[in-house]
Amino acid sequence: MRVFRRGAPLRAALTACVAVTIGAATLSVPTLARAEGQIRIAEQFGIVYLLLNVARDQQFIEKEGKKQGIDIKVDWVKLSGGAAVNDALLSGSVDIAGAGVGPLLTVWDRTHGRQNVKGVTSLGNIPYYLVSNNPKVKTIADFSDKDRIAVPAVGVSVQSRILQYAAAKKWGEKDFDKLDKLTQAVPHPDAAAAIIAGGTEITGHFGNPPFQEQELAGNPKAHIVLNSYDVLGGPSSATVLYATEKFRDKNPKTYRAFVDAIADAAKYVIANPQAAADIYIRVNNAKIDRALLVKIISNPQVQFNIAPQNTFGLAQFMYRVGAIKNEPKSWKDYFFDDPATASGS
Repeated sequence: MRVFRRGAPLRAALTACVAVTIGAATLSVPTLARAEGQIRIAEQFGIVYLLLNVARDQQFIEKEGKKQGIDIKVDWVKLSGGAAVNDALLSGSVDIAGAGVGPLLTVWDRTHGRQNVKGVTSLGNIPYYLVSNNPKVKTIADFSDKDRIAVPAVGVSVQSRILQYAAAKKWGEKDFDKLDKLTQAVPHPDAAAAIIAGGTEITGHFGNPPFQEQELAGNPKAHIVLNSYDVLGGPSSATVLYATEKFRDKNPKTYRAFVDAIADAAKYVIANPQAAADIYIRVNNAKIDRALLVKIISNPQVQFNIAPQNTFGLAQFMYRVGAIKNEPKSWKDYFFDDPATASGS
């Protein structure tokens, strides 16, 4: 993992990184309309994408496709940050987007009445930690202008939105964006490297597993400042999958096979946490302690449900502060109606 140092080189490196990531997504994949039996999936970094890793490794999408009577060709694209994922979806570079609830709500609002992007499934309930290596930072109120908080996408990612939600609860909704000026877009692996190594302008990282656990284990000064479950009021779906209405309507068999495959992957992980850990390491070529990985997957706070849970509070908050213009009346407004997710919230 790369460690970014203070000042302009950090910003230049990050700008280049984001540009290359988005460019690769938009240039390397054709934007032609997809026919039934083809699907392109955008994923990001971390254990929150474990169900996609398992579906890929076990070829669950292809197997479910055969049940629908079709052969499905699956293409995988790895991006960093909800903004890049949303750009790829709206440009037609991918068919299924994997990102946080925040990016889903942003693109749902942006495409309301047009492409009508909505959620497909959740990838499970997983707590996200805001970790700091600054001993002076005990709560979000302790961050100063000297601190920088790494997030996957500034102002768009679910981490950014949860941080805004926490700020609103702390200082009032008129100051919901009080900490935005301290945030910087950094891919999770690089942010984790900065927190572990220390000595960079990045002193906080609102990440996800396994990076947050690696930070806590790798730097004795690293500690949890904020837990997403505390902000959202309990276990909640932080990361979800979503698609355009057109893709769903034009590819009903492929769409059905995909949803069923994610359900298959959830059952697999619950029944086989050890094997799931091996799949994560294999698919991502991850350099991670296997015991730590199994511990994360087996954490009682981690629940591999595909029905979205506890997302509506964040949606209401985003509407109240003007982050989205269309008011959701229910979580069903921004998720497709599907028996597999009927128990959501």
